[in-house]
Amino acid sequence: MEPIPLLTPYKMGQFELSHRVVLAPMTRQRAYGGVPQPHAALYYSQRATPGGLLISEATRVAPARQDEEPASFRDMPGVWAPEQVEAWRPVVDAVHAEGAVFFCQLWHAAAAPGDAVRERQQVSPQMSYDGRREELTSPRRVAAEDAPGVVDAFRRAARNAIDAGFDGVELQGTNGYFVVDGDGPESRCRFALEVVDAVAREIGGHRLGLRLDQFTAEPDEHALALHVVSRLNDLGVLYCHMIEPKVDGRRRVSRRLLPYREAFGGTFIASGGYGREEGDAAVGEGYADLVAYGRLFLANPDLPRRFELGAPLNDCVSATFYGAGAGAAHPAVGYTDYPFLE
Repeated sequence: MEPIPLLTPYKMGQFELSHRVVLAPMTRQRAYGGVPQPHAALYYSQRATPGGLLISEATRVAPARQDEEPASFRDMPGVWAPEQVEAWRPVVDAVHAEGAVFFCQLWHAAAAPGDAVRERQQVSPQMSYDGRREELTSPRRVAAEDAPGVVDAFRRAARNAIDAGFDGVELQGTNGYFVVDGDGPESRCRFALEVVDAVAREIGGHRLGLRLDQFTAEPDEHALALHVVSRLNDLGVLYCHMIEPKVDGRRRVSRRLLPYREAFGGTFIASGGYGREEGDAAVGEGYADLVAYGRLFLANPDLPRRFELGAPLNDCVSATFYGAGAGAAHPAVGYTDYPFLE
């Protein structure tokens, strides 16, 4: 019997992974007051397997801006304050107790517009959970005078994440967050690379990943993304995590990530609406080293096992993606109550 590509082992730097199925970062909005809650330990440990890789939900590196709408990114966890670091520790411990590797995704709202949030709390442009492209308003640029402070916030948050026990951090660079105004890729991507460099110097590139898309709000999106990806090699970054672009609902734009895969010398993670067959093909053909799964992992905490057995998959409930939904009595609803295989 031929091995299932997604379930073959892989060495990612110092980390020995037993399979290629990665938990993608997903905002769940259940960290009340910005502090991770005990139910997060169960949520992540449910999806942890020996030698598996999990990436946390977007975690803020600094408090909300005064001009940021309170509802825009409510109940997202942070890692800038001591009480947040302490609250993350039992969550990380629970994941490590299952033998998994856990990275913390770091995010800053400096580039996120207050008016871009709609019913589903997504910043534009964004790939929805079913792969459709949604056009909202464009991200606000990081002002030049604010850039040094934001860079330092990422640096300090990365150190805090390591102090909380995380194995590494992933920088959230999708949706144009890291692009600034300027002439040409070098100047427009300078801020992004300054953040990467600062974090790499603080915790080491061997514990650092970067998540990117093709800066879909930008007319020169390919050149910008490729410039950043090619520079990651010089900074010793462990992995590059890119979102597969799609058009027309679920139809995939074939092999659009290949130039980035070829430009980056480290571990390459692809994500964006993959199923098992697509993930197997991506790994089997060398298109990606690892494949990150969002909504499938959200609804199927034992996803690698289901892939192994070819078992049916639970459907996800979109009403509880962001918080437990109206009328829910407990944050576990739509969070830790998805069934396992019997």
